[in-house]
Formats: sequence, C-alpha cells, structure tokens
Amino acid sequence: MGGFFGAVCKHDAVSDVFFGTDYHSHLGTRRAGMAAYNSEDGLQREIHNIQNSPFRTKFDKVSEEMSGNSAIGVISDYDPQPLMIKSSLGTYAICIIGKINNSEELINQYLSFTHGHFNSMTGGLINSTELFAALMGQKSTIDEGIKFAQESIDGTASILILKDNGNIIAARDRLGRLPVLIGKCEDGYCVTFESFAAHKLGYEIVKELGPGEIVELTPDSMTQLAPPRDKMKICAFLWSYYGYPTSTYEGINVEVMRNKNGEIIAKNDIDNKNNDEIDYVGGVPDSGTPHAIGYANKSGIPFARPFIKYTPTWARSFTPTHQNERNKIAKMKQIAIHDLIIDKNLLFVDDSIVRGTQLKETVDFLYDNGAKSVHMRSACPPIMYSCKFLNFARTNSEMDLITRKTIMELEGEEGFKHIEEYSDSKTERGKNLRKAICEKLHFKSLEFQTIEGIVEAIGIDKCKLCTYCWDGKE
Repeated sequence: MGGFFGAVCKHDAVSDVFFGTDYHSHLGTRRAGMAAYNSEDGLQREIHNIQNSPFRTKFDKVSEEMSGNSAIGVISDYDPQPLMIKSSLGTYAICIIGKINNSEELINQYLSFTHGHFNSMTGGLINSTELFAALMGQKSTIDEGIKFAQESIDGTASILILKDNGNIIAARDRLGRLPVLIGKCEDGYCVTFESFAAHKLGYEIVKELGPGEIVELTPDSMTQLAPPRDKMKICAFLWSYYGYPTSTYEGINVEVMRNKNGEIIAKNDIDNKNNDEIDYVGGVPDSGTPHAIGYANKSGIPFARPFIKYTPTWARSFTPTHQNERNKIAKMKQIAIHDLIIDKNLLFVDDSIVRGTQLKETVDFLYDNGAKSVHMRSACPPIMYSCKFLNFARTNSEMDLITRKTIMELEGEEGFKHIEEYSDSKTERGKNLRKAICEKLHFKSLEFQTIEGIVEAIGIDKCKLCTYCWDGKE
C-alpha cells in the first residue's frame, strides 16, 4: 500500500523526512523515494528499490546528497516515486498512496484527446503517480486538479506535493479511507500517515485532514485549499492489522483498539463456553499479540508466548516477492519454547486469516513441538472480498482467499449467493465453513470476530468505516 511523510521548516527538513519516512516502512516493501527543495539547487530527488534492503540502508547518506527546508518521502508498495513533474501547474515533486482501478480507461481517454505520452512505466504499466499528475494537469490550479483527479479515479489516492517554491500540498483521499495528519513544531509543519512518526520527531498533531480535504503548508502557515467532504469510509482493517500499534487514527489508538477487540472475542467465547479447556492464550506474532492480551485479560486464561519470531535478519515475513519464499522465511523465523507447548491446549489470536498458508505452517509447527490442541481466533471477520480500494492483500483473485476457496469446495458457485450466512457462526453454512477450515488448517476450533464486534472495538460509527473486505458493502 504505502505511506508518506513530509516537512516544511525553518531548519533543514531532510533529516526529519528521512526518519519520518523510515517510520512508514511497515506499509510497503518495494520502492522508496525522497525529494527536497532549496533555493540554490531547486528540487532534488532520490529513489531506491527496497525489496532486499530496508529504507534506512538505502537512504543512509541522503543528508549528504540533498538539502532543503522542505522535503517529502514515500514508501511505495509498487510504483517508484516521488516523480518530478513540469506542467502548466508548475514544477513539483509528487507521490500518492492508494490504488487506481480504472487506470487503463483513464490512460486511453487522456491519450485520445491530448495525443501526448507517458514516460514512467513499472512492470510494463504506466506509473500511477504520473497518471494522477496527468489528470491533475487538466485543471488550472493544483487544488482543482487534485479534486478532478480524485473524482476521475475508481479507487483511492492521498497526495503529497512539494512545489518549486518549497511549499507542501497535502490531500486526503476523497472518502478518507487512509489517514493524513498534520503536525506542528516551533518552526514548521509536517504531514504524516502514521501519527507516531510526527511525535517522535518533535511535532504535535494539530489536525487530521477530513475526507478530500486539501491544505498548503509553509513554515509559518497552514492554508485550507479545499474543505473536507461529509462522507467518510476509513478502512477498518487499519486497526485490526495494518496500522502500527503506536498510531492513532480518528482519535482511536491501534493498540488500545486491539486490546478491546480481544476482550470482545473472549466475551463471545465465554458466553458460548468455547474456551473452558485452554491452558494458554497467545497471539500470532506480531500483530495478533495485542488482541491476545485483551483476550487473556478478559478470560482470565494466562497469556503466554509459546513461540518467538527471530526477527534480526528477517524483520518482515512478506518481504520476498514470491509466496513460497515468504512461507519458507515465516517457518524459519519460528522458534519454539517447548515448556509452554508440550501437552498444552493452546488458543491463538491472529489479526486475520487471508489464505491460511502460513497459519497452517504455524499450527503444524506447534503440533510437531508437542501441542495437545491448537484453537484459533481471528481478530477480524471472515475476509470474503479482495480489497478494491487499497493494496492490502496480495491476492491475484478472490479464490485465493481461504473462505472463498472453502465455500467453493462445500457448495460450488451457489455458495457465493450466501456469503452473509457463511460469515455468521450461528447458521448451518457458517458452522460448515468453520469446520472445513479447521480440518484444512488443523485447528481444534475456529471462530472469527463479528463485524459488530470490530466496530464496537474501534468505536466509530459503522457508516464511517469501510468493511468491504468482510461484507462487500461499499
């Protein structure tokens, strides 16, 4: 998916943006870039591939190579960026985070009436950032261009622009699916996806942009170029998985939400007497752990870590491009604590169950090390739809989802007419789905958080949350 950080200050901003961007490394694994502006050199830019080496390693000399009182940085899961653009709107550096689904249609429309061309291509495809800039350039001002481009695309795009006068323009996507926050220090402003990145660098969060809101920042001012829209659909999956524990979105901290979410899952199990025989509760590390702590606190069952991930050399199991490599690395990282596994009935909470491939490896690993039984709880509802708005799940089709695959095995395509029943553990179809996944992944029992439960844990009205991946509702 990706994340960005920008700063415009009276002091040199490059160091702040280096560390601020690095704090978004959990959001992308392919490309990263920075751009800076100073009056002597103008706009400067640097882009690196970070698939096999982290951001910090690739950009460790950036303070020696560029300087300026304003800078932007981005972690990108696909397109190289920021791009340097010269157009009727001026010269600027731009980066986007999100997803454009109708790019082919927009490209054909643009080429048909401009007879122009695109320069930046990635994997044979037009760079999404250049496409957005091309759409933007069809209007007479940057703010009108941003609004036009956001209205034109099917998908999501939050924008960070560094102008050739050093000002920064930030825009949240029009439905607010992703967060964009503004921080202030004594001599400037920053823009960030993750709130903690601003805090660690001495900025106080003073504003969270509303859906579609656009602001322009200088070291001394923040000017609103477009007001927020009324409708918001922020991604609920941010809290259950993708967001960093120390971050806060719409006033709700990720770690606090996950603890509460685990408590709600535990209450459901207590009410249904589903956890009477459990010896230890654990989280599938790392993002499942806070959900598990909440579960343990509510249930009174001891929390334990029956296995630990060895992360000094492989910090992220999804770093390699190929799934089989990711599975291999995930297995190599798991180191058992035998005293907490042998002859024990274990209940684990995972942040989500997407394909189930790595989870099966984990469960088999626990049984190989002497577990008596392994029960699984998912901190979010069954994922029934691939996300259309963000690049969250690395799935080529919805049939990669274990839920869809299992429904097909149980009932064929007829089953897809009854997704809501399969999601509900109280229905016959719902029970059959959970039983089949248990057999497939070797769980003793399986349950998912409900949509009502996860909405309660977040604490934001459901109408303001995107729950598409669970219920298919836009």
